[in-house]
Amino acid sequence: MRGESMHIHESAENYLEAILALGEKGPVRSIDVAQHLNFSKPSVSRAMSLLRENGYVVMDAGGFLTLTESGMEIAQRIYERHLLITKWLVHLGVPEDIAAEDACRIEHDLSVESFEALRGRIDQDLGNG
Repeated sequence: MRGESMHIHESAENYLEAILALGEKGPVRSIDVAQHLNFSKPSVSRAMSLLRENGYVVMDAGGFLTLTESGMEIAQRIYERHLLITKWLVHLGVPEDIAAEDACRIEHDLSVESFEALRGRIDQDLGNG
């Protein structure tokens, strides 16, 4: 299943993933996303504007960001990939900081089919399957 919502720009996926991750700790504003991703406030503001226009994020009067259903779907998919790939690389002996950076690069370019195959293998390796 390759719907349009599954193919947004990698940087947009990073923003959505950041909102999801930060949202686990509390309300999220653009400045929080900028600090988390180490991006400038103006570039994050532009990105949030585009994400709102495309229906992935809503912003309330207080400037707090919330993922829409389609934004959440993308964020959860990328975040799940990130966590699983990081965990697996650490299991293979890669230092956690390097594993997380590599997972960040891999998570966007992997097809659904390849990720599912990897997930099955990772679950076996980690004793989850």
